[in-house]
Amino acid sequence: MAHNRQKDKLKRPYREHVIAVGDALADFDDDIRIAGYLHDIAEDTPMTRQALLDMGVSERAVGIIERVTKRLHDNPDDYQEGIRFIAQDHDAALVKIADNAHNSLPERVKALAEKWPERPPVTRYADARPVLYAAVPEAEIRMILARVNPWLLEELDDRLDEEDDTDYENLSYEDAPQAGREPLAGPVLDEPDEAAEPDGAPKD
Repeated sequence: MAHNRQKDKLKRPYREHVIAVGDALADFDDDIRIAGYLHDIAEDTPMTRQALLDMGVSERAVGIIERVTKRLHDNPDDYQEGIRFIAQDHDAALVKIADNAHNSLPERVKALAEKWPERPPVTRYADARPVLYAAVPEAEIRMILARVNPWLLEELDDRLDEEDDTDYENLSYEDAPQAGREPLAGPVLDEPDEAAEPDGAPKD
């Protein structure tokens, strides 16, 4: 309702964006998902912190919302500084990854580039991703991208390949790091039931 009359840069209903961001966080807990749905409410509406709390939004979710709200940053005009600030908090980084991913959908990128050919606003989204991705586990990034922007999975894989300096051509089993190497898992055997007789019959 708060975003009901608002439009995005492409003149689409703004609520479509916030719903997409919240939906992208479906694999996470309630506070993170709620913060996703409400991530722009403090930025673009008159809604106050107290109003959110009175509506039942948790302190944790409100904290996430405030951290991703640019106008509440020390230097709102410095986008990259804001991204670094967001990346200091795991939960806020997840919300911003979802926000970034939806804004980076191919059709949105194309439309925005056509609208502003001399200064496409999507460049900063690409610059922000390495900072945000470094703040959370890779598996969590993949869960978000798979839901909202699968095209970015290829970019993620390319980045990980570039960062991997392992010499696979000369790598041998003996040379591989031993620390953390886990034994192969075998079948898990049930512990004997102390309440059972040797033949398996329950005791009287």
